Amino acid sequence: MQNKILITGCHGQLGTALMKLLPDAIGTDVEELDITDFGAVQAFVLKNGIDTIVNCAAYTAVDRAEEQPDFAGRINVLGPENLAKTGCKMIHISTDYVFDGKGCVPYQPEDETHPLSVYGMTKRAGEQAVLQYASAAVVIRTAWLYSETGKNFVKTMLKLGAEKEDIGVVADQVGSPTYASDLAKAIVQIIPQLTKETAGIYHFTNEGVCSWYDFATEIMTMAGLKCCVRPLTTAEYPTKAVRPAYSVLDKSKIKKTFGVSIRQWRQALNECLNKLQNSK
Repeated sequence: MQNKILITGCHGQLGTALMKLLPDAIGTDVEELDITDFGAVQAFVLKNGIDTIVNCAAYTAVDRAEEQPDFAGRINVLGPENLAKTGCKMIHISTDYVFDGKGCVPYQPEDETHPLSVYGMTKRAGEQAVLQYASAAVVIRTAWLYSETGKNFVKTMLKLGAEKEDIGVVADQVGSPTYASDLAKAIVQIIPQLTKETAGIYHFTNEGVCSWYDFATEIMTMAGLKCCVRPLTTAEYPTKAVRPAYSVLDKSKIKKTFGVSIRQWRQALNECLNKLQNSK
């Protein structure tokens, strides 16, 4: 029997990529469905015969969350909890910000979490709600997401690279970029394998490790932009929310359990830049 799939946050980077791969899925964003309203969520799920939910909806304004903790909590905790309480199977997207970044080896899904920001805390609480209430749930933590759509680091760098002779980018925060299209493909592969036995927390990013500075430099090089990228320290670029300094995620579990193959981040970046170039 074919899954009847609901994709929440369908206008975001990941939601957009998923809707392309799953044209028969029902996509909603805040205009169509308020996930913080349990009555509305339950009625929508019943009316449409949904059996699997992929929750891409999230409050992702990391610095603003420090000033709007209640609002961030409604979207990142109450929303996922409401979706999970419908009794559907669920794939929920989470973040590397659940870790404090004080480690120096890739984080395993089972490692203890120590979020440093309101965003990280609300995302961790959302994970716990989903795992507690969904009939079977896979939580996928990802990091440094980018795509051809929406606001993201790659598009910001391309804009700045075309306008400026030099820019400064943080060099002492290390992680792995994730191309939304690659994560979407992995999710499509996981959906038919989602059972109580495979439920749990998993990690997905593209392969390889870099700093934001390395990432920016590679974007300029691949795009043929002459903009010079200068390395900055986190102290030189203060933000309201504390970012994890090291947030590399170990992906062995997702590869082993679901047979997901993951390509290197430069390869994925090259594809995204080519698509952006061709869409001009």
